[in-house]
Amino acid sequence: MRIVTVLTSLGVGGAEKLALAVAERMAARGHDVALVVLRPHLPEEWPTTLPVVSLDIRKNPASIAAGFRRGRHFLREFRPDLVHSHSFHANILARLLAIGAPRTVVVSTVHNVYEGGWMRMMAYRLTDGLSQCTVAVSEAARERFVRSKAVSPPRCLVVRIGIDVEEFAPDPARRARMRAELGAAEGADADFVWLAAGRIVPAKDYPNLLRAFRELEKQRSDARLWIAGGGRAAEFADLESHQHALGIRGKVLWLGLRRDLPALLDAADGFVLASAWEGMPQVLAEAMAMEKPVVATDVGGVCELVGSTGMLVPAKDPEALAGAMLATMRRSGEERARLGRAAREQVVRQFSIDAAADRWEGLYKQLTETGSRE
Repeated sequence: MRIVTVLTSLGVGGAEKLALAVAERMAARGHDVALVVLRPHLPEEWPTTLPVVSLDIRKNPASIAAGFRRGRHFLREFRPDLVHSHSFHANILARLLAIGAPRTVVVSTVHNVYEGGWMRMMAYRLTDGLSQCTVAVSEAARERFVRSKAVSPPRCLVVRIGIDVEEFAPDPARRARMRAELGAAEGADADFVWLAAGRIVPAKDYPNLLRAFRELEKQRSDARLWIAGGGRAAEFADLESHQHALGIRGKVLWLGLRRDLPALLDAADGFVLASAWEGMPQVLAEAMAMEKPVVATDVGGVCELVGSTGMLVPAKDPEALAGAMLATMRRSGEERARLGRAAREQVVRQFSIDAAADRWEGLYKQLTETGSRE
């Protein structure tokens, strides 16, 4: 098959990482794969060996029109059998680009339960007929889009995320090195390190996490919080100001954008997700694969991912989040290890990237074979 994967950007996020992982596995399986990226090049992007076509679209009508022409020209030259797009902007553009290629199958993927307000949902609804299939990464995301009438129920499927379970596997030596590098005490005076990871955006609700950590720290002075994720300088400044007002300045370490997440997860003792909304967070699956006890807000597809292997609490409830973190810390080391092993087993069984690639390849073949008979 000739496949084009359309992304808004190659920025360092979970949706982009998953899309690239699937595209690269399709290429490794012998398919001809190319990437189309809407936005200009970013300072920090996921690396890829696949060919990339940048439409260089900026926030003005002339740039959008020029980018659309570049995209249309590329599709006419490449002549894909299937176009697979991810998230709102890429989904809408891919549908419009394919109008001039009626034999090209279009697959749209939604990675979150919330991709914008009613105007975006209306855009999805009006262009729904231009896509042969819309795929959600969780049952919760599918239900949300169907309920809002953004997609047609019979053509909306669920294909869950996948991660590289070999990349995300515990390594005790790496743990020791990273804890020493970041100044986390070990031995009798060991700190309990909570790690949170994800871009500094409203969905991740870091103010909720900071308020929860303040409550936790009142009862456990050995608690530490590391936060890994990129964002704009103004967003960091706001959160650091909030942290200072809460009186937890010395207990929280902002790590910025990191590419060594397996090592950070090794060094941590637990993983915490405080999100206000999600689809099915990639980073949570990665933490589970690293055998970390997890505490997370029960949003989107989180419960589908965690099952009984972690603790879930309501969103925007810092007291409940702090209580779950405290309960996890009070467990014995063996209890936490048992939960961690169960979490990894669940990810390996249900969420490996190779299993996800199998599901995507099967769907691609089904859709292209159906389209060729029409």
